[in-house]
Amino acid sequence: GGVNAVISKMIKLGECMEIFAQGIREHVTLGPKLSETVKGKLSLGARILRVGGIEKVFKQKFNVTSDEKLLKASQCYLSTTAGPIAGLLFVSNHRVAFCSERSMKVSSPTGTLQKVHYKVMIPLRKTKRVIEIENVKKPTQKFVKLVTEDGFEFWFMGFLNHEKALDNLQQSVHQ
Repeated sequence: GGVNAVISKMIKLGECMEIFAQGIREHVTLGPKLSETVKGKLSLGARILRVGGIEKVFKQKFNVTSDEKLLKASQCYLSTTAGPIAGLLFVSNHRVAFCSERSMKVSSPTGTLQKVHYKVMIPLRKTKRVIEIENVKKPTQKFVKLVTEDGFEFWFMGFLNHEKALDNLQQSVHQ
């Protein structure tokens, strides 16, 4: 029926959406694998240069209209129930978009495994607010929480410059 058709359509499009659990999950930590994280960031940076710049990456990953302008892009993690996903966060004059650095295996409705990039797109007009959350147990660990008008929450973390990323997101949402 309707719901199944929508789900299979989303998977066909290579979109793998997840509704994020509320609250900080204890297993979402950057942990001792920081050196791997840094290596991951470097490989991503090198790939961006090869592709020909961040704007090109944005245009390749998302259907960009002619009046859409990329304002900011930053590397970060998207917090999910399965743990943090490394990727790029794009802020345009229309939306906030996230794309995972690596593709992931997702099972399709037919049961076959497909490799897709994990993508999230949130139209600015549907974004209610962007706030900062600190992990009470680890004050150094800060999250940027984006809340949509229909009550979904997206948690981003691990920015190279947390304050700047928070400012950029808050400014774009309030435009």
